[in-house]
Amino acid sequence: MVNLEAYRDILSNIPKSVALVAVSKTKPVEDILFLYQHNQKVFGENKVQELCAKYEQLPKDIEWHLIGHLQTNKVKYIASFVSLIHAVDSLKLLKEINKEAHKNNRIISCLLQIHIAQEETKFGFSYNEVEELLASSEISELQHIKITGLMGMATLTSNKQIIMSEFNELAKFYDRLKLQLTLPNCNFSTLSMGMSNDYKIAIDCGSNMIRIGSTIFGSR
Repeated sequence: MVNLEAYRDILSNIPKSVALVAVSKTKPVEDILFLYQHNQKVFGENKVQELCAKYEQLPKDIEWHLIGHLQTNKVKYIASFVSLIHAVDSLKLLKEINKEAHKNNRIISCLLQIHIAQEETKFGFSYNEVEELLASSEISELQHIKITGLMGMATLTSNKQIIMSEFNELAKFYDRLKLQLTLPNCNFSTLSMGMSNDYKIAIDCGSNMIRIGSTIFGSR
């Protein structure tokens, strides 16, 4: 059940420069369509099979984001329509996205996921690994991807200082890369940080894309 009041409250309290991704994973197409009819056009899913099923059933001007961990063997199923892949965490995955984008005559936008949290379970590059990746000769050969920024998830904690520190560090790294990068397939414009429990902190730290699920759609 969509909480329309909460959705409108989020929109009215975030800057116009911040994009809202409505995280619709596990939610029925009826809920997505309801929110779509209230002008939400960007939705995030974390499972490829579920994303493909919803893509087939819903309006084609929806901008679909794949926000979960993506296995290389699943890229081919979403390459024809996905707008942004949030959680790219390896060169191998970038190469596969590039290959499948080429087959579909597309350039697919990607965010590099940085591991900023204290939990070991989350995926992502370290800061050093991203610098090594972007300095490698292989990255510039990928002509069917566009690296448009970074994504990070903070530690799941009630300690706001920890969350703020992690977001601030990622924002500083993003700003530095944005100034330094001259690669033709890198054009940083998106810093994706913040979910239902911490998006306000993320925005204060410089996020311009937030991923909100439970606040809008209710608990899963």
